[in-house]
Amino acid sequence: MSILLFILFGLIVGFLARAIMPGKQSMGFVATALLGIAGSFLGGFAGNLISHQPLLRLHSAGFIGSVIGALVVLGLVMWAGRRRGAFA
Repeated sequence: MSILLFILFGLIVGFLARAIMPGKQSMGFVATALLGIAGSFLGGFAGNLISHQPLLRLHSAGFIGSVIGALVVLGLVMWAGRRRGAFA
């Protein structure tokens, strides 16, 4: 059950990141969920380095960090897509 909640959380975070980031992102549900999961790991890891708290502890700052991490990952994906399209 916890894996399903983790995927659902990733999907919600991914949708929020896609809504905040300007521009068009053509992603499906699976890519959006993977974006949110990667952002959660990135945001959780950065938050853990700053606060020295356990990585799997739930708190509101972790949600905000997850969204910020997903925005960073989405920005990198958009940047890489633009760079790849320039050389094709």
